[in-house]
Amino acid sequence: MVKILFNIVRNQQQILCAAYSGNRVHWHCTDDTSTTCVPCPSLTFTDEPNGLTECFPCTVCDASRGLRVNKVCTRSSDTVCGPLERFYCIEKKKDCCTLAVQHSECSPGQYIKQAGTGSTDTVCAECTGDTYSNGSFSSCLPHTKCEALGFTETNPGTHSSDTKCGNPSTAVAIVASSIIVALIIILVIFFFIFKHIRKKKQSKSSGKCYSVIFSMRSIVVFFYNGIFYENSTINSGWVTFIIIHIHYILLHLNRFIIIINVDYSCAA
Repeated sequence: MVKILFNIVRNQQQILCAAYSGNRVHWHCTDDTSTTCVPCPSLTFTDEPNGLTECFPCTVCDASRGLRVNKVCTRSSDTVCGPLERFYCIEKKKDCCTLAVQHSECSPGQYIKQAGTGSTDTVCAECTGDTYSNGSFSSCLPHTKCEALGFTETNPGTHSSDTKCGNPSTAVAIVASSIIVALIIILVIFFFIFKHIRKKKQSKSSGKCYSVIFSMRSIVVFFYNGIFYENSTINSGWVTFIIIHIHYILLHLNRFIIIINVDYSCAA
């Protein structure tokens, strides 16, 4: 009877020792001594009552398994691991992730319909219509309209790439060359007019005067039409703006030359 009572007391001491998580048994009770309990050392734990003489080692979150620490280990709880950034968990033990894999990447021509989380993979969907995505967009983007920007389309857009637009240097080169030609023609005209004025300074022939005027108007109109025809295929507002102003300048130069011609070649 006494032995039974002693065993009951010893068991109660052991239970009391293990009543709190985070402890372990240091000395088991004997006939003369009670059970001695001590806290778990660093990097070990017990998370429930026990009669163990050793605490459990804390779990290590292995990055090679796609894991990181979500909650650090304490004397009374194990480490809680979670998936790395851009990973999701595929194996779990209680609340701890034990294996994670990387989120799927959408291919060019697809967009991210639903971003991946710590527990779900990425969901991709195909682009449709006149749109594209390189695989990293959350939605498909419309293709660039080159004409609206004053450029020319060099490569049409696909579901995986945008439209390729031509360099505006082509249009600039055409306009620049036209301006240079215009200046050269104007200088040549000035040269011949003043040469004609010096030779015919004393002439009062109105027929020659109007002949020069008619020639000037013909050159201006012909030159303007040539520029406009060359650039008629360029769908650009600013190019048209430049051409119109070239026309305006040439017409005013024409009037200026006519005045000079009237003053010096057609004067009474």
